[in-house]
Amino acid sequence: MPKKKGKGPQGKRITLKMAKNSIRVAFNGRRRLDLSKMGIAIFPKSILELADVEELDLSRNMLRKIPNIIEKFQNLMWLDLHSNQLDELPAEIGTLQNLTYLNLCNNKLTTKGLPEELTLLKNLRTLNLGLNCLETVPTTLGNLRELIELGLFDNSLTLIPKSVKKLPKLERLNVKRNPLPEFAKEEEPIDTVKRIESLYLIEKKDLCSSCLETCQGERDELHKLEDVTPGPSEKPSFPSLTTPNSTAMDNQEEWRIK
Repeated sequence: MPKKKGKGPQGKRITLKMAKNSIRVAFNGRRRLDLSKMGIAIFPKSILELADVEELDLSRNMLRKIPNIIEKFQNLMWLDLHSNQLDELPAEIGTLQNLTYLNLCNNKLTTKGLPEELTLLKNLRTLNLGLNCLETVPTTLGNLRELIELGLFDNSLTLIPKSVKKLPKLERLNVKRNPLPEFAKEEEPIDTVKRIESLYLIEKKDLCSSCLETCQGERDELHKLEDVTPGPSEKPSFPSLTTPNSTAMDNQEEWRIK
């Protein structure tokens, strides 16, 4: 029985013709090879014929490995590999000296899977390592002196190295949803008592007819309650009330003017 072409256990096969038809010109004039959401499971060797592109998008596929032939793409300035199944990167990633953007978000990368050569990307400005399996951050990332954005969210990090925090050009560092001590604040107790934050006084003549009717009804209800309360010797106490109510008890007229 002949083997079926196209999608299968090895994922979708990308031919050179398909790859050429997937080249787009970005707004900045760079040529982008867009192979995202193609069902690719193995890095397509056919695209080596197009290794002179400036941008490569392989996001949202099923890639488990990036081969060392990635070093052929020496013109790359933008590389998007997010939402694959990568658990490691090849050391050859460090040869892509022109890279300014590298997105590795939503993979299975471990700290061990990050090669030391990653720190050779001296021109890198954006690095996204969020949604991976990192337990520590290599202190050597502090060598990426041009970094402006660094995503480390949704990992298992308990410490961010000082060398990373003090990167000279770093403007955005996302470390949300990590078990970092500085985010493990004790939950504040919930105050179940409803408190009056503001008290507004208004003259009777300024009320509309419906509001006036409502207020009068509530006042009548209050008077009914007063008729059944203890005598004047047992004055009600409200120790939980705070200013301005307590101040008004001493001099109501003066407080109302203020």
